[in-house]
Amino acid sequence: MTPFQSVAVVGLGVNNRPLVPYWLERGASVVVADRRSSAALADDLRPWLNGSHLTIYGGGDYLDQLVRDPTIQVAYLTPGMVKDLPQIRALAERGIALSSETNLFLAESSAPVLGITGSAGKTTTTTLIGQALAASGVDVVVGGNIGRSLLPELEGLKPSMWAVMELSSFQLDLVERSPHGAVWLNLAPNHLDIHGSMEAYTQAKRHIIEFQNRDDWAVLPWADRAVLTPAENFGGQRYYVSCDQPVPVGAFLAEGSLWWRPERGMAAQAVVSASRVLLPGRHNLFNVLAATAAVMLAGGRREAMAEVVQTFRGVAHRLETVRRVDDVVYINDSIATAPDRTFAALAALKGPIVLIAGGYDKHLDYREFGQRVASAPVRSVILLGQTADKIAAALTEAGADLPIRRAESLEAAVDQARAEAEPGDTVLLSPASASYDMFSNFEERGQRFREIVDNL
Repeated sequence: MTPFQSVAVVGLGVNNRPLVPYWLERGASVVVADRRSSAALADDLRPWLNGSHLTIYGGGDYLDQLVRDPTIQVAYLTPGMVKDLPQIRALAERGIALSSETNLFLAESSAPVLGITGSAGKTTTTTLIGQALAASGVDVVVGGNIGRSLLPELEGLKPSMWAVMELSSFQLDLVERSPHGAVWLNLAPNHLDIHGSMEAYTQAKRHIIEFQNRDDWAVLPWADRAVLTPAENFGGQRYYVSCDQPVPVGAFLAEGSLWWRPERGMAAQAVVSASRVLLPGRHNLFNVLAATAAVMLAGGRREAMAEVVQTFRGVAHRLETVRRVDDVVYINDSIATAPDRTFAALAALKGPIVLIAGGYDKHLDYREFGQRVASAPVRSVILLGQTADKIAAALTEAGADLPIRRAESLEAAVDQARAEAEPGDTVLLSPASASYDMFSNFEERGQRFREIVDNL
């Protein structure tokens, strides 16, 4: 990466924070711009303040301060920042390069990168891949959208290693190269409040394969036109995943077992019986198959993959059983920040279900949600947050013959759910909405649900 004399780190979150020492150590002047106050930022950046060329722009007008700085050559935008803000457009019009921590890592990593994206299932698949590669004896580091920047790991990376990265649409938006290995799980409307349109969201996702060449490879869902249509005409090798039929090359479910076929025309190799997979739901079988394909392509062992899936019980906040109270099971699926995730949860569980849904509005369409819930074994729905009215309208339009309740808080929603549930029921927190109207993220929402249920 060509050294810059002056860089801007716009938004000081988990991904962007490592950019500060990275560029200071390379002699650049660094500007940190964030909506937090300058005093709070100074306290956060104290280890680098003395003797460093570090400037802070904080407060509500932080972007305006940034635009007035004539020295900046490149701006690293925090994932999720709206790109068509007037100030961001002004930076671009001045010829300032807009980049990201992910783009920098992809350019500088000496280890091949295996990237995983999709509208749902990224974290589960990423975690499975990392564990199975490690169990295979492969030297691996895992990071990205999973909550850990890999930028501090750059100096220790080697060509014999793998850097496994969960990649969100926000992280892929500004990249100019693709990982050596890619897994694109699925595609459904999400984050339209930031991307502005489904087309822009899809294009961001496509970057995971767009810049691949013939030496690279991608794992794609078999017969899923939502992914395969935008994935046409990329330069990498194609492998497929299917829960419905054998695929010519890739991983698939058949005769009650998971199989891997490494080449066209070659006999498939059994990996593990589907009954041995601990993760619930057909969607998780798909995630396991995608992980299997990626692990095998990255040099892992089938035996290691089989061992991992027989012990792996999932990641927190994803169909996580919290507790059984009065013969009612309470399940935390706070990760469901869009309708398609709640569809997967409903398909994975047996009824009757008391569903807690609603939250921050990402400008998604809930008509299909209403239809799916109306036909699912749902006893009642308890709604909260900004999307409550949209979801209620969708349920009514779908002719859902079930009680629709409202709650002002998650505590009140759990209390209402407990009153609605009968022995043998499941109370499912699967909001089909983001958390930002009440919580800082879905993890905080899920943790609060746990606490409430533990105190019942």
